[in-house]
Amino acid sequence: MSKREAIVVVFIALIFQVVSQDSTAVQPNPNWKLKSIFGLNITQATFTNWAAGGRNNLSGLGFVNAQAEYSKDKLKWLNTMSLGLGGIQYFDEGIQKTEDVIDLQSTFSYGIKDPWFFSILGGFRTQFIDGFANITDTIRSSTFMAPGYINISIGMEYVPNRKLRIMASPLSGKFTFVQDQRLANLGAFGVTPAVLDGTGQISALGETFRPEIGSYLRIIYSKELMENIDLRSRVEFFSNYMENPENIDVNAEVILNFKVNKWFSASLNMNLIYDDDIQITDRFGNVGPRTQFKQVIGLGVTYSMLNYQEKKT
Repeated sequence: MSKREAIVVVFIALIFQVVSQDSTAVQPNPNWKLKSIFGLNITQATFTNWAAGGRNNLSGLGFVNAQAEYSKDKLKWLNTMSLGLGGIQYFDEGIQKTEDVIDLQSTFSYGIKDPWFFSILGGFRTQFIDGFANITDTIRSSTFMAPGYINISIGMEYVPNRKLRIMASPLSGKFTFVQDQRLANLGAFGVTPAVLDGTGQISALGETFRPEIGSYLRIIYSKELMENIDLRSRVEFFSNYMENPENIDVNAEVILNFKVNKWFSASLNMNLIYDDDIQITDRFGNVGPRTQFKQVIGLGVTYSMLNYQEKKT
């Protein structure tokens, strides 16, 4: 991580730490519900004359999940932020990234008739640092804003309780950014690739921006499954009116939190992505759209701060 990126991470974390504190010196605004969770998971393994084999390694994962919700009369404004960065260091080789996400969402809603709301959603998603397909690679396969995604949606939202939110938008814009010209020239992440002349030289650079207009559906569900075990999930669907509307983009996330005590907890994070505009090369050299899946299990230190009393769900 560069010095600039490290400063950004620390700065954002400090902001949410300050605004989430329930200070006795300042009376909290009853219209705002603020919550932030900070976590750090670290594991280490060493092997000496170990017959079964193994590689010495050190891995870590830090994350910040924050939420700020404003509610007054018929107005609701929900803001969420998820930051995560982690990797594994093999002592005989380099570092392999295991988690890297910046995910910001803001939804402004106006009540029509309970439990229906007219809503406007804005979302932004990218990563902090360079990514590489393999630990030995020197050419990056992704970086900050390559890709970067911005989503703007207008529609109706169904909010029957604090557990469930369903938003359907017949008018949604999905904008993909690939701010790395080498990746853009390759047509990475669905942008138009470079045009080559008869000698194989680039005659027109690849585009670094891809707009899509379509329909969008988002489902958010959270629940306390049992004491000290919480479930949080979000799934998003997008259909591009302009090209192959039958091919639905999917972005799903499921998080299980297991609370040990005030400081220690375990978590299971699962992510699934399908986007037919993203071409992936498998281990046999075949290229095409594929379902992407990631699973991360962590055990470490977490700390939560909020300015209200949570109700059991």
